Amino acid sequence: MNAKILPSLSILALASATVLGACKDKPEPSQAAAIEQSFDESEVPEGERKAVPGVDLSQLDTSEAARFEKLIDTLSSPCGKAHSLRTSRNTDSSCNRASFAVDYVFALVKDGGTDSEIRKFYDLRFRDSEEIKLVVSSDEPHHGPTDASVVVVEFYDYGCPACENFKQVLDVSLSEYENDVVVYYKQFPLPGHTDSPGAAQAAIAAGRQGKFDEMHQLLFANQHSHKMDDLETYAGELGLDMAKWKSDYKSAAALVEKHRSQGKEAGVSSTPVTYINGKRYEGPPSPKYFNMWLEQSLAEAI
Repeated sequence: MNAKILPSLSILALASATVLGACKDKPEPSQAAAIEQSFDESEVPEGERKAVPGVDLSQLDTSEAARFEKLIDTLSSPCGKAHSLRTSRNTDSSCNRASFAVDYVFALVKDGGTDSEIRKFYDLRFRDSEEIKLVVSSDEPHHGPTDASVVVVEFYDYGCPACENFKQVLDVSLSEYENDVVVYYKQFPLPGHTDSPGAAQAAIAAGRQGKFDEMHQLLFANQHSHKMDDLETYAGELGLDMAKWKSDYKSAAALVEKHRSQGKEAGVSSTPVTYINGKRYEGPPSPKYFNMWLEQSLAEAI
């Protein structure tokens, strides 16, 4: 997998509370709740542990397998029950999340995450949290069917390097879920990026001629060239009606501000911030883990 997309998980410890919010307007409060993660089951003798269906421990080395076994005995049920993840997966048929949670922990162990990182990512994924109600409209920039069962909403800034990196994650993931997932692109230009509002308007204006995706690509491919002359050049390269584009460019300022207001109301203060069916994505920035969130959301939407 592209190293630019999936750095070592140990590196992510530096930003594990917010994970993706690398370009900031102002400091964010921690998103993590207190972790309920310790159970008497942690001392269950190895020979008495019940194997977890579907888990192939041969994919892990001896140390990794031991860590995985201890983690699923000491992490809490993803369904809020008063028992461990192992018990939830093995005995609680009502907890559909448990199989996804076990797979998540297994993948994090296999990819080299430390215990503290895995506990943090697990808590961010499976803690109870309020779903954010985000208003979307079919006339806003989006990719995918508007009747999709999973709705992804991304707040981003064209001048933010972390947004350009996460764009690669979205591009890979969404290519695998063309019929099941729709992503809505919400503009959130940060105050420190003076050219970003214009870039956002340029993308929206291009979208009104059916060329949002193409302008979106150009703006990220030329992230340090967002002056008005640059934007007009891109519009010309895309063969847009320039008179209409310039008119739409001006009127798009209102939508950019509307998106910023929506983001602020949802608590956004950094970019990129992405929601999957109203829940903020706070996993490692890689298609592998983003897809795991999508798969669970698709299962829960049935």
